[in-house]
Amino acid sequence: MSPLKLREVTVANRVWMSPMAQYSAGPDGKPTDWHLVHYGARAVGGVGLIMVESNAVGPLHRTTSADLGIWNEEQAAAHRRLTSFITERGTVPAIQLLAAGRKGSHQLPWAGEGQNGPVRVADGGWETIAPSVIPFGDLSVPREADHDDIDEVVEAFAQAARMSHLAGYQVVEIHAAHGYILHQFLSPLSNRRTDEYGGSLQNRMRLPLRVARAVREAFPAEKPVFARVTATDWLEGGISLHEAATFAKELAAGGIDLLDVTSGVLVRDLEARPPVQDGVNVEFANTLKEASGLAVAPVGQIGDLSLAGEVVAGGHADAVLMGRALLRDPYLVLHDRPGDTAAWPNQYHRAL
Repeated sequence: MSPLKLREVTVANRVWMSPMAQYSAGPDGKPTDWHLVHYGARAVGGVGLIMVESNAVGPLHRTTSADLGIWNEEQAAAHRRLTSFITERGTVPAIQLLAAGRKGSHQLPWAGEGQNGPVRVADGGWETIAPSVIPFGDLSVPREADHDDIDEVVEAFAQAARMSHLAGYQVVEIHAAHGYILHQFLSPLSNRRTDEYGGSLQNRMRLPLRVARAVREAFPAEKPVFARVTATDWLEGGISLHEAATFAKELAAGGIDLLDVTSGVLVRDLEARPPVQDGVNVEFANTLKEASGLAVAPVGQIGDLSLAGEVVAGGHADAVLMGRALLRDPYLVLHDRPGDTAAWPNQYHRAL
């Protein structure tokens, strides 16, 4: 429960909410009442930082037509309802920025074939891009990104960072994992290019590092920038922990403040899924922390506060990101502090 200061932003404790897409935005990409209640409940519940779900950096960078977006001022203004309420509860509002690449233009998880079901252009979908013409599972075959596309991705992330500041977010996170476009460029499993953006690790890192520098420059210097990174693809021929460590060092040199450490989800292959194991990415986070000197926060299969406490107290990480546990119980942190009436809202004291 100790605070953590990153640049000029102080987070009250080390239990943070992981970004989890709700697929509940309107066609304009703006947050709705669902988002206000969803994130508001977790802010009341006492987490130190709320990472609002992945927000597309442009309309063609969405995963679904119901994704949140943060590419214009109207969207930024709509986000202020979220950031204002979260801040009032003493929680730090953060936002994850996303470009989907070949994992874009699919159905809502609960409709049809879900995230494995493509939405064609003729049916209201959009053309997707990727480093190479390799589809993700049954989704639409992407077009190989040309240099203009790559430049547009970089500027879209920078614009989204500017809009995030306008919206009142204190932290932005670059999503460079889970098989989205920056991860697609990083991994040799999805990047078969022969130009300066493919081949060697140095080349495969080029786009993600350009994005990191652009976001760092666009976001105020007193506010931290995080990066969600993959430690391994869990598949032979994919990203290795050694390559992830090299990438982490480069991110540190580019001004990134914290690594949100995860793994897998690049390909639709059951063998490439992370194993079912408590704190599956904790050791990876510790390795990347030692390699880069950056603060780290692992995510994935951290389901209770006792494990979270062990991870932080043991020095393996600086914070933990919890996901499904907070979907099940928005007041998870407060339940662990029943005698601390100051942590609970005045409106709830009669229940203590």
